[in-house]
Amino acid sequence: MTAPKIPEGEKVDFDDIQKKRQNKDLIELQALIDSHFEARKKEEEELLALRERIEKRRAERAEQQRIRAEKEKERQARLAEEKARREEEDAKRRAEDDMKKKKALSSMGATYSSYLAKADQKRGKKQTARELKKKVLAERRKPLNIDHLSEDKLREKAKELWDWLYQLETEKYEFLEKMKRQKYDQQEGRSQGQSWRTLEVKTQKVPAGRIISGGRAKHCWLPFPSCNVNSIPLPEQTRSCNISLDHLLLLSRALMSC
Repeated sequence: MTAPKIPEGEKVDFDDIQKKRQNKDLIELQALIDSHFEARKKEEEELLALRERIEKRRAERAEQQRIRAEKEKERQARLAEEKARREEEDAKRRAEDDMKKKKALSSMGATYSSYLAKADQKRGKKQTARELKKKVLAERRKPLNIDHLSEDKLREKAKELWDWLYQLETEKYEFLEKMKRQKYDQQEGRSQGQSWRTLEVKTQKVPAGRIISGGRAKHCWLPFPSCNVNSIPLPEQTRSCNISLDHLLLLSRALMSC
């Protein structure tokens, strides 16, 4: 690269060239600074607008939650009033039915007083059970009181309610399974008892018109006389005697093994 030629006869002012270059650099730097501040100002305005939108949305959400809570309270109040009204109508209807029954049974004589006593006792038991149910439900149905809670507290409350609901569902499932098992055991026991009774009946023959009374059968006869039953402890008579059911059961087992 060759150095530029300086025209002959002209004087070059290097200081002026340097000043012009510095002025140009300053102008470019000032333009960059101005553009930076413009961009910064625009970003701050956008950030401020975003914050305003967030605050507005938060206020709207709080207002929606407040309205929803008020509607829920009103709904619960309506349900409670409706339930109280139905209970009052049911009580009035039961009272009218009881009055009609009392009037209808007034001609029954001596049995009327005993019937009234039993009816009053039964009604008292029903009222006691109903009051106990109301008490238990009142203890379980505790008010939420969530109007003053923050968002984090509401999340904790929701988690607490979820855990409680999960525990109730678990207890309900275990209780139902226990009931199924008990019902199955009862059916098995009933079936085994029926099988044993059928087996006992097959090992004896009761004449027509005769019944088994007191656990003993009269005029019993032994099937399969060819079987060896000498080892079975029986009374002295085996053809026409009083044989206990225990002996019959023992005999049936021996006959089945013959």
